[in-house]
Amino acid sequence: MRMLLASASPRRAELLAAAGYVFEVKSCTVDETPLPGEIPALYVARLAAAKAGAVTDIASNNVILAADTCVVLDGDILGKPIDDVDAAKMLGRLSGRSHEVLTGVSMRYANQCVEAVDRTVVHMALLQPEQVAWYVASGEPRDKAGAYGIQGLAARFIDRIEGSYSNVVGLPLAVVRRLLSELGFDGVEMSETP
Repeated sequence: MRMLLASASPRRAELLAAAGYVFEVKSCTVDETPLPGEIPALYVARLAAAKAGAVTDIASNNVILAADTCVVLDGDILGKPIDDVDAAKMLGRLSGRSHEVLTGVSMRYANQCVEAVDRTVVHMALLQPEQVAWYVASGEPRDKAGAYGIQGLAARFIDRIEGSYSNVVGLPLAVVRRLLSELGFDGVEMSETP
């Protein structure tokens, strides 16, 4: 038995590896378009479950881990920017304000499925137009929900967070540990040998 990460996100893989988990990446593609009127917590939970379900069809004898993260401001889901102009608009909206980062996590093993949504509040500093332009020009916002990566250059713009740092990066590790426990594993089964 092994853990399969149903995600192409290098950040999720880095978090799992840093925590000592042994896993294999099995990326899948799902439509990430929010449903009309869908609230953010249900959106990330639905996408995580869809990703886990897509990989479960491939390998049902393994522990499947899937996740989806979004940034939420004023009830709006801020996904990955479509271009640099969109990234600058998102950063302008986030500037000087607090927002939520939600990650839906779905884990499956055999006929069991456990799920959770983690929430972290991020307080972003007031950004000057030249700071936004500099950050967008770096290219870093292009593939990140909310157009920023807390683990990269944007770290300088974050005043503080309330909740899990790994959740903001894209995978709440405490939730992973808890869900493994709910499936009957202590996590050691998927860890490197000391």
